[in-house]
Amino acid sequence: MTSPAQPDRLTVSVALCTRNGSRFVREQVRSILAQRPAPLELVVGDDDSSDDTVAIIETALAEARSADTAVQTALIVRRHSPPLGVVGNFADAMAHCRGDLIALSDQDDVWRDDKLARFVPLFAADARLQLAHSDARLVDAAGEPLGLTLLEALEITAAEREGLIAGDAFAVLLRRNLVTGATVVLRRTLLERAAPLPAEWVHDEWLAAVAAAHDPHAVRLVPEPLIDYRPHGANEIGARKPTMADRWAKLREPRDDRAPLLAERTCLLAERLAALDVAPERVAQARAKHGHEARRRDLPRWQPARIPGIVAGVARGRYGRYSRGAIDVLRDLVQPAGRRS
Repeated sequence: MTSPAQPDRLTVSVALCTRNGSRFVREQVRSILAQRPAPLELVVGDDDSSDDTVAIIETALAEARSADTAVQTALIVRRHSPPLGVVGNFADAMAHCRGDLIALSDQDDVWRDDKLARFVPLFAADARLQLAHSDARLVDAAGEPLGLTLLEALEITAAEREGLIAGDAFAVLLRRNLVTGATVVLRRTLLERAAPLPAEWVHDEWLAAVAAAHDPHAVRLVPEPLIDYRPHGANEIGARKPTMADRWAKLREPRDDRAPLLAERTCLLAERLAALDVAPERVAQARAKHGHEARRRDLPRWQPARIPGIVAGVARGRYGRYSRGAIDVLRDLVQPAGRRS
């Protein structure tokens, strides 16, 4: 049996996706280049920025190289016009990374100095590990702490946290996604298994689901915050502390928008896993998840008529295994049907 690779032999590429990010990107690039060892390369996917985002990145890299000879990071810029969107931009950037590991980066955040030093040894010590992610400290636009972490904002439960730390990520991720791309480091080889990334999924949750289905220990949570995450109004995808109004608004999202998408997404996952070298029991779990979401999609438009189907789902444990339990029971009871197709 071969011994695990040494941490300093695993190279790291950073996939940084930008769009009009001049306000914060300099601070983020500096925090990336402050990692030791410094990343092999910084692959920037710029989605048709109309500001000086790319020039700021180039200047920050030149300054870092001038100040410290340990920074030998190469810069690759991928410019997209028209823009590819979040998923397409990250997919393209990752495809052009050469490192053994790929760290995903938003343009708005700041990495803790030891982020890569914490992640890289995990991969070197465990060949099964395909994707690792961490918590994040939420900060405001000025970088001041908001008093909670990303996972707290997502209202992670003790059972979900334990499952992600202990190596039971697939069961957790079948209920909902708790992997945020800005905190993720993955093996480049995971892309071969997960590609092509479907447009119906966000890149981080798709990569995590495919990895976790392959091996229960392939996804791991580092429970401490390793980045500062800015959930400001300009984020394309973000998180903040939910208010009661936020929770009620989520519950009242029209079914015609949400339910068919969930059913389609879970169908795509089950089909992809069936075509891969995935244990039959996890393919069966993915199919059962799709069956649950398809039943939810097909609930009657009139709320009182949904009650028998919802009760049946509760009695058979589907809401506990494949949804957020009581939260999604309530959602299915109160959601308006929305527009007719």
